[in-house]
Amino acid sequence: MTTKGRRVSRREQHRIGGTGASVTVRNTLIAYAFMLPFLILLVVYHTWPVIFGSYLAFTKYNIINPPQWVGLDNFRELFADEQFWSGLRNSLKYVLVVPVIQVISILVALLVNRPLRGIGFFRTAYYVPVVTSFAVVGLIWSWLYKQGGAVNSVLMGLGLMRGDHSLLDNPATALFAVMFVTLWKGIGYYMVLYLAGLQGISRELEEAATIDGATRSQVFWNITLPGLRPTILVCSLLSTISAIKVFEELYVMTPNGYPAGSTYSALMYSFSKAFGGDFNFGLAAAASMVVAVVSILFGLINFRLTKGGRSDA
Repeated sequence: MTTKGRRVSRREQHRIGGTGASVTVRNTLIAYAFMLPFLILLVVYHTWPVIFGSYLAFTKYNIINPPQWVGLDNFRELFADEQFWSGLRNSLKYVLVVPVIQVISILVALLVNRPLRGIGFFRTAYYVPVVTSFAVVGLIWSWLYKQGGAVNSVLMGLGLMRGDHSLLDNPATALFAVMFVTLWKGIGYYMVLYLAGLQGISRELEEAATIDGATRSQVFWNITLPGLRPTILVCSLLSTISAIKVFEELYVMTPNGYPAGSTYSALMYSFSKAFGGDFNFGLAAAASMVVAVVSILFGLINFRLTKGGRSDA
């Protein structure tokens, strides 16, 4: 027995369509109502500061007097200042920590991705430094790096250091000593991201490759690593931007670029111009804008190296 559907008139079709459209509009408005508090905070604390800061880069401003438009004068002064170039060079040196922290984070993620007893404890232990304040971390590592500290004792015991002196007091080692602390503190954060990426890779592909006779290293290079490419892009972008705009680590462990300006970064230059007594917010904003442009360029390089984050797995 077949049932013939009732024929719907054109007027009724318009009525049903109008009702569906009104429901869609209502649902959209409800969704934006839920997002509104976040959007307001985003505009107030992110979008507006970016716009206003970009404007200040072309003005002379010291808080007391209103901004005065000076065009490119701030950038001319900035590019003629050797102190800024020294800070920018140190910020670019800090990018050396990016490939190291990514490789180690991937290896740690592979390690804790195994279903072993107590693996949750190790995941937590690796992540604890991430949620620890850098003020605390900086003080602890400054104590470890000091003359007669634990780090010196280990390095001297291994024959890697001659003489007992603080690594933070030596212009040749201070920047790299702080970079190691950044490495130690950031591994857990990127480990969690890579762990999520690993758990998103199809187990069937890895099992099929193993059945076909692929070794563990072949599975990693041909399935696991290509599958992690989107995560690698995200992590490398975050790590690169953090390295270029490094400030907190250096400010806590080596104030004012100590020793001899060897740890003076580009954002430390911006901070000193804005709050170090000059109150030259226009020049500080110009320096920050240059750092932002450099970060964008390195971001494009990351996109190129990771093939846009396209996964092959």
